[in-house]
Amino acid sequence: MKDGDAPLAGIIMGSDSDLAVMAEAGRMLAEFGVASETTIVSAHRTPARLVDYARGAAARGIKVIVAGAGGSAHLPGMVASMTTLPVIGVPIRTRTLDGLDSLLSIVQMPPGIPVATVAVDGARNAGLLAARILATSRPELAAALASYAARMEAEVLAKARRLEEGGPETYLEGMRKP
Repeated sequence: MKDGDAPLAGIIMGSDSDLAVMAEAGRMLAEFGVASETTIVSAHRTPARLVDYARGAAARGIKVIVAGAGGSAHLPGMVASMTTLPVIGVPIRTRTLDGLDSLLSIVQMPPGIPVATVAVDGARNAGLLAARILATSRPELAAALASYAARMEAEVLAKARRLEEGGPETYLEGMRKP
């Protein structure tokens, strides 16, 4: 799929400390040729930027937003309250509660403000979900996603054959070799 330089997905996070996790969403989208933009939008420290980003995303051609946040994790819900675009929340692992605080904050949206939520630090799946949302109107992207799923299936089946033919000890020995 080639959509030129215009990003179809927005990837936002509350802090640069979230970038190592959130970069996975961009990598997943890039694997399918989906252009994305990535930036920092803090719900608490830059509220005006949050409003501008959320309200202007659709006009800029963005079709889906992946929003990562830790702790109180207000970013995904606040963005969802200001746009009709699909928003995917990525709870970021925290030191205090190991990301449970982030997960619960994002998943507990009030009625009328939906946010799809992936696992703690699950930005890769968030990128994949964003690609699936975009694929509903892009047959070539749907085909690429089907090929991706077929590759994953083939990898698992090959591992199952190796395990069944060689047994657990041989399989584990093969995993230990560099």
